[in-house]
Amino acid sequence: MFVLTADQHRSTESGERVDELLSELTGWSKQWSQQIVLPLERTVGDEVQILLSSADAAVDLALRLCRTEQWAVGIGAGPVDHPLGSSARASSGSAFVHARYAVERARGRTEPVPLVVQGEDSDAAVAATAVLQLIGGVLRRRAGTGWEVADLTAAGRTRAEIAAALGITVSAVSQRARSAMLEEERRARPVAHALVTATAGEPGWSVTPLPEKED
Repeated sequence: MFVLTADQHRSTESGERVDELLSELTGWSKQWSQQIVLPLERTVGDEVQILLSSADAAVDLALRLCRTEQWAVGIGAGPVDHPLGSSARASSGSAFVHARYAVERARGRTEPVPLVVQGEDSDAAVAATAVLQLIGGVLRRRAGTGWEVADLTAAGRTRAEIAAALGITVSAVSQRARSAMLEEERRARPVAHALVTATAGEPGWSVTPLPEKED
């Protein structure tokens, strides 16, 4: 199992955003409903937590939060105690303990990107953290024009459709995609999924081959 805990940066200065975040993630929760074991909720203060059954969902949410530059994120990978509580904060187990240590590390100034993974396999956790921080660093440096292309690509639009929607040429779309490092992100995500899965101590993990990219 995978527990994601996120703590808001400097909420006393910028104002607490937990309720706003929960509202913003309604669509995400519908998309990943099959992987949500216990839903995202406020745990205490300006912190939220969710229990997920797949590393893919944990990675996707972690990177979505990383994009905002407003949250320190910890992913805990491992077993949970059964029966589960009625909510994430009422549940326990190794994955929850790992998530607590991970988010505490993510809050620290020594982490280049505030996203840390911890779990049953410490070597895999080091590798997962490194890969996710690298992807997170790309996202945090992506320009607004790059995000326009990234978001439309994620919505399933072709390069030609994106060009029409933005009023630019297909060549300009391709240039923005290169500058935004969309293909590098796309290829790195399955590696992150595999490493977070390995962090949970699950046997037989592997990198899922990517489908052919269509323009």
